[in-house]
Amino acid sequence: MARTRPRPRPVATGCLMGRLRGNPWAILCVLSLAYFMAQLDISVLTVAVPDITRDLHTSFDRVAWALGSYVLALAVTLITAGRLGDLYGRRRVFRAGVVLFTLSSLVAGLTTTVDQLIAARALQGLGAALLIPQTMALLVEAFPVARRGTALGVRGTVGAAAAVVGPLVSGLLVTVLDWRWVFFVNVPVGTALLLATVLVPDDDRAPGPARLDVVGTLLVSVSLFCFAFAVSQGERYGWRGWFWGLVALSAVAFAVFLRQQRRRQSGDPLVPFELFRDRDYALMNVVSVCVSLAFMGLVLVLSVFFQSVLAFSALKAGLAIVPAALCSMVFGTVAGRLSDRLPAKYLLLAGTGLTVAGMLWTAAGMHEGADWPRFVAPLSVIGVGNAFLFTPLAAVGLRGLRPELAGAASGVLVTTLQIGSMIGTALSGALLGGGAGSGPTAASSRSAMVLFAVVAALAAPACAASSRTPRAGGTGDRAPDEDAGRAAAGRSPCREPRPSGPGRGQGGVPR
Repeated sequence: MARTRPRPRPVATGCLMGRLRGNPWAILCVLSLAYFMAQLDISVLTVAVPDITRDLHTSFDRVAWALGSYVLALAVTLITAGRLGDLYGRRRVFRAGVVLFTLSSLVAGLTTTVDQLIAARALQGLGAALLIPQTMALLVEAFPVARRGTALGVRGTVGAAAAVVGPLVSGLLVTVLDWRWVFFVNVPVGTALLLATVLVPDDDRAPGPARLDVVGTLLVSVSLFCFAFAVSQGERYGWRGWFWGLVALSAVAFAVFLRQQRRRQSGDPLVPFELFRDRDYALMNVVSVCVSLAFMGLVLVLSVFFQSVLAFSALKAGLAIVPAALCSMVFGTVAGRLSDRLPAKYLLLAGTGLTVAGMLWTAAGMHEGADWPRFVAPLSVIGVGNAFLFTPLAAVGLRGLRPELAGAASGVLVTTLQIGSMIGTALSGALLGGGAGSGPTAASSRSAMVLFAVVAALAAPACAASSRTPRAGGTGDRAPDEDAGRAAAGRSPCREPRPSGPGRGQGGVPR
C-alpha cells in the first residue's frame, strides 16, 4: 500500500482560514459545494439545448452529444479516480479535479462550435470524476464515526438536490443572461473551491510500492465506455445491431477485468474484492443502482410531461420540481442526525416506502389539463423519501471497510449510481413514445412513472438485509492496540488530530 508520511504540525496563525483548517464542518462545506457543482452539471444543460442549437448552428443530436460526453467521461473514470486518491493523496487528486473542472467550464463557455463544446464537456466530466470520490473519502477521514452519518448525509442530500435543481438553475441563467453562463458560473465557484482546499488537511500520501493498475484501468474503462455509450445513445439511433454489439463487448471486457483483478488481489488491484465481502457495501451498491435509476427516470419523465403534455415553460417546469428539492434538503439534515442515532436500515426502508408512495401518488395525477398545485404534495413526499434514502446510503456502505479503501469504495459506489442514472435516462426515452413519430402523452408518462416506482421498490429487500449496526473493523473502528497507542500519546482514538479552534474539542468538532 502507499506509504503515509507523518502529518506536519499545523502552523499557528491568527487568520480565519488558519483557525478553520482541519475543522470537520468547514471541510464538509467545501466538499459539499464541490459535489453540488459536479452533480449540477449532469442536468444543468438540458434547458439550454434550444439556445445552444440556435447559436452554434447545429442540430439537436449534436448538442445531445455535449450532454452525453460529460456523463460518459464521468462514468468511465470514476473507479480509477477513486483509486488514485487512495494511492497518491486524496486532497491532491481533489485539487486536480477542481482545476480541470473549472478550466474546462471556462473553455465550454467560450466555444464557437459544437465539437469544441463536446470536447470541453468531456474534460468537465473527467474533472468531476477526479473530485467526486475524494469528497466521500475525505469526509470519512475528517469525521469521527459518531458524526459521520450526518456528514455523509449532508453530502448525499446536496447531490440529490443538485440533480433536481439543475434544470431550474439552467432556466434562470438562460432566461436572465445567456446559455454560456451555465458554464461561466462554475469559474468563480471553482476558483473559490481551489482556494478553500487549504481548509482540508493534506494526507501526504507519498507514492510508495503501490502503483496504479494500468491494465485493470484500461479494461474497466473499455467496459464502462461501451456500456455507457450503448445505453446513452442506443434509443436515439434506434437500438441498431452494433449498439448491442457494444453491450456484448462491454460484458466481455468486464469478464476479463474480473479475471485480471482476481490475479492481482495479493498486490495492488484497482478494485479490491475485499470491498464486496462486506455485506453492507455490496447491498448498498444494489440500492444505488435501483434508486438512481428510479430517480433519474422520475426527473426526466416529469420534465417531459410538464413541458410536452401540460405545455409548461422550461422555467415553470423547473419550478414545479422545487418542492421535492426543498424537502430533500430540509429533511436530509434530519435524516443525517437520525442515522447517527438509529439503525440506518430503518431509515433506508422508510425512505424507500415514502419515495415509492410519492411516485405512485404523482402518477395518479398525471392527466391532461392538470396544473402544478396538484403535484406539490406528492413531490414533497418524494423529497422526504429521497432524504431518508440517499442520506444514510454512503454511511452504511462504507462503515464496515478499512479507511485506506475509502477512495476505491467511493469510486465504485458512485459508478453504480451513474450506471443507474444512465439506464434510467435510456428507459425514459424508450417509454415516452420516442419512436414512430409519436410523442409523450399523459398515458405514457403515467405508465413510465409507475414502472420507475416499481424499480425503486426493488431496493427494499437490499435495505432490509443490511446490518442494524456497524461491525467492528470498519472505517469508524480501530484495532485495540492502535487505540492504546493513541491514548498514550494523549490523542483521541476516534480520529487523527486536527487543529482546534475556539470552542472546539478534540479534532475541531464542536463540543
